[in-house]
Formats: sequence, C-alpha cells, structure tokens
Amino acid sequence: MRKSLIFIVSVFFFWGFVAASNDILIPVFKEKLQLEQWQSQMIAFAFYVAYTLGSLSYLAISRMRGRDLVSSWGYGKSLAIGLFISAAGTLLFIPAANNASFPLLLMGLIVVGIGFSLQQTVANPLAISLGSPETGSQRLSMAGGINNLGTTLGPLLLSFAIFGQAGTGAAPTLDIAAVKIPYLILGAFFVLFGLMFWRMELGKPEEAVLDESPDALPAESIFKSPQVWMGMIAIFLYVGVEVSTASNLPEYLIKYHGIALDQMAPYISLFWASLMIGRWTAASGALGAKGSQRQLLRWALPLVAFGIFMFVNTLGGYDVSQFLPFVAAVLLLVVADWLVKGNPVKQLFLYASLGIVATLMGMYAEGPLAIYSFIAVGLFCSTLWPCIFTLAIAGMGTRTSQVSNALIMMIMGGGFVSVFQGWLGSDEMLGIRASYWVGVVCFAYLAFYAYRMQVVLRKRGIVLEEAAAAAH
Repeated sequence: MRKSLIFIVSVFFFWGFVAASNDILIPVFKEKLQLEQWQSQMIAFAFYVAYTLGSLSYLAISRMRGRDLVSSWGYGKSLAIGLFISAAGTLLFIPAANNASFPLLLMGLIVVGIGFSLQQTVANPLAISLGSPETGSQRLSMAGGINNLGTTLGPLLLSFAIFGQAGTGAAPTLDIAAVKIPYLILGAFFVLFGLMFWRMELGKPEEAVLDESPDALPAESIFKSPQVWMGMIAIFLYVGVEVSTASNLPEYLIKYHGIALDQMAPYISLFWASLMIGRWTAASGALGAKGSQRQLLRWALPLVAFGIFMFVNTLGGYDVSQFLPFVAAVLLLVVADWLVKGNPVKQLFLYASLGIVATLMGMYAEGPLAIYSFIAVGLFCSTLWPCIFTLAIAGMGTRTSQVSNALIMMIMGGGFVSVFQGWLGSDEMLGIRASYWVGVVCFAYLAFYAYRMQVVLRKRGIVLEEAAAAAH
C-alpha cells in the first residue's frame, strides 16, 4: 500500500513542475513577442482549460461505452494513458521553442494538460483511498506537497535553461530555443512512469455502469446537490486565485518593485514553495505520528520545506537572505494548522479568510511587506484543494469517479481567472495592483462554501471530522 502511494504521488511532481514553469514562460514570451498582459495569460488559459477538454472527452467516451473508463481500465492503465498523452504534448515544444511560436506553445500545453486531466481524475481519489479513510485529506495534502516540490524547482530550472545561472556577473541573454530542453526531459519521465504504471495492479474504483438500474441514483441528481455544484465552483475559483496570483505576480514585481525578468525565478519559486510548506504542515497527520511527535512534525516540516526553497535557490545563484522574514508567515500558518485540527470545513474557512487578509495587504502595503503578502497567498491556498475535494466527494460511493472528473474539469478556472485579472490589470483598466481584488472575491466565495458545507454535511449525517471517511 505504501509503495503504491509513493508511485502515485510521483505524478503530482510532474503537474507542479509544468504549472509553475508557466509563470516563467508568461513574462518571457510577453517580452519576446511584445504581448499585452492578457495575451500573455493565454499560456495559463490554454494549460488549465485543457483540463476541461480532457474531462469532457473522458465523459463523452465513457458515455459512448456505457461504462466509466477508469472502472474499465483500472487505476494503473488509466494513469499510464494520461502520462503517454502528456509525453506527446512535450514534443510540440521542439518547434515552439525553435521558432518562438506562441500558437505551437499553446498547443503543446493543451495536449500536456489533457493528459494531466486523466491523471488527476485517477490520482486524487486513489490517494484518498490508499490507507486510513480518516487521514485521506491529509494524504492528499502530502501528495500536494510533492506537487509543490515540482513547483519550486520548475521555475528555477526553466529560468536556468533560458537565462543561464544567476550570480555569474554575465549579462543575461533571452534564449527561448532552450525552453524545449527541460520539457523534453520531462516527457521522457512521462514515458518511463507510464510504462511502470501500465504494469502495476492498483485495482479499480467501485464499478459505475452508466446504464444503471431504475433505483440507482441518476447522474443528474448528483449535480443538483449543493455539495457537488458548489464544490465545482469552489474548485474553479480556488485554482483561479492560486494561478492568477502567481501568473500576474511578475508584472506586479516589474512595475512596482523594478525586479528584472532574469531575477524573477526565486519570487515565483517561493510562491509555489509556499504551497509545499502548507501541504507539508498539513501532511504531518498522515505520517502516523501522534502526540508530541505530531507537534514536532507540525513545526519541523514547514521549516524543512522552507529550507529546501532556500537551498535550491542558493544553488541557482540567487541571494535568498532577503526572504528570511517570510518565516513569520510560515509560523502563522503552523498556528492556523493547529487551530483547525484537521477539520476540512474549519480549515477551508480560516485559510480563505487569511487569504483575503494577505491579498489586501499585498494591494495596500509597500515595499517587501507587499511582496511577502502576495507570496503568502500561496501558504493559504496550500490545503484548499484537498479540503474542497474531500467535502465534494463525501458519500458519493459509485459516483465518486464522476464527481471527481467534474471537479477536475473546473481546473479551467486557473485559465479564465488569470486572463480576467490580466485584462483588469492593464493600465487602461484597474492596473495590476488593483486587479488583485479578483483574488479577494474568490477567497470570499471559498469561505462561504465552507460555511455552507457545514450545514449540508450535517443534514446528511456526515460528521465533519470524518469527511474523508465518507469520501471513502
């Protein structure tokens, strides 16, 4: 069981690597091709909308076959097929990079994202089910922590490929042709892991035949449930605020703090490392530790995660001493994790509220405090995914894969919200700083969803502290 979980969480690393690397591609192609801010956000749009295209394709094929695809193929082969699709997408980075072609870049990201869609549909509920149901959301947080190891390294490696090593004293050169190298290496890993998953027996979800008996719960009834449709909106806005905060951050740093493009990587890296910090903090409960050991891990794991950020950025040639004050935000997160005690509703409400505070501070503070506040949004986004996901699939039984797929479809929020904020961020509209009101609105809905789910789940007789068990 533990060995299977290790292999499963490995694919979370791949998702993070590509997602965070997009935040380096956005300002690079914006400068190279003289794009508007909203146009550059089409990189995020293409990647995240691809999840919806993949999910719709998955539903359509399942409907034509009369049987859920994952139930037919099994978890292992489904993951493998998703990885092979993503590997095919990385090949498009060769002509895209060689010709500085924006359309080919978008096409490559779309194909990679379609593969990720199938992978996520499988891996998220599988990670919840592999082990004690009570710690399902915590295992998903742990997997998310591995995801954010990829998001921490992605911007650094891509920036190194494009600009070379920082701190060498040499004038940076913008080499877009070098973009293809890290993606082709990643594609090779997609194929390797795909072959391994193809041979692994990870079982199947509960059989969900689409032509069911008359007394079975119709699929349409599921999506009438506030638990599901409000959860879909929550995923849309959660991914939206997370991605748009990061993808618009380079423009904010350039305009208000004069940070050069070749020095952008550590700031992007720390934003995504913040999600790793938060998820490692939450994952302390999934490691089996109790009592004083659990408390020690709760304080130690986030500091270790922050240390990883410091270490890899130092290797990249960046001066990371300027980021030491960010430890105060990390300690605030640890206190917040202690207060919620693993309850997904309380965690979602408190973290969304702290996200509102951090975004407002970023908009109205000055100097480093403003930068750290925007980066701290990553801390408070860190565990929102497993909270929303766990609450939305609780008690869905044989419909879990379908609800999971519907939630994955809403990852497109990362594209739509990013483009919308990019449009508002133009000088003719609100400007990049005031555009972050979009994030405040997203967090406000997430806090409302947490409050609403407390009522809905109690009516269904699901104990909040055991929502993960209900999902199982």
